[in-house]
Amino acid sequence: MRILIVDDHAIVRDGLRRILAADFPNAVFGEGQNAREGLEYVTKEKWDVMLLDISMPGQSGFDVLGQINTVQPEVKVLVLTMHPEDQYAVRVLKAGAAGYLTKDSASGEVVTAVLKVLGGAKYVSASLAESLASSLHAPARKSLHETLSDREYQVLRMIAAGKSVKEIAFDLSLSIKTVSTYRTRVLAKLNFKTNADVIRYAMREQLVD
Repeated sequence: MRILIVDDHAIVRDGLRRILAADFPNAVFGEGQNAREGLEYVTKEKWDVMLLDISMPGQSGFDVLGQINTVQPEVKVLVLTMHPEDQYAVRVLKAGAAGYLTKDSASGEVVTAVLKVLGGAKYVSASLAESLASSLHAPARKSLHETLSDREYQVLRMIAAGKSVKEIAFDLSLSIKTVSTYRTRVLAKLNFKTNADVIRYAMREQLVD
């Protein structure tokens, strides 16, 4: 089995490799420290499973998820992130991820998730599965932020975190003009006028860490 781990923190990559090597002693591991390297690995070699962080400097894992699925659709991408499930899980699953784990998950859960996605199933935690099941029976009510595109949602969260347009542009490897356009779209779709409105909304909806 071939397992690719993409995370900007060496200690996280090392920890994941040790956890997985204990259960998959014959596995071959690859490591990338950013989304660009992860995409390069997928372009050049075949992988069975990819553990991908979505919050990294430069392009995020979320940015390249669609490209990974296009280049190598057979790889099972398991997103492992610090972001709570209610902030990103549904979006990454819709974008093609095979599963979603938070970094506070127990080590055994990582192994369980890898086995499940290798078997062709999606992996979500018991709490997220329960939440998704409950939503099927709840009256249809779409939150305002659910009308945003994935990129607009990213920009919203970064504005809510207090970042300037210039800082967002740097983090997402976009031009300031492009980020300003996304910000304008966010304000229009949410019917807001200022960043302060975005911050208040994000706090109320628990969209910030």
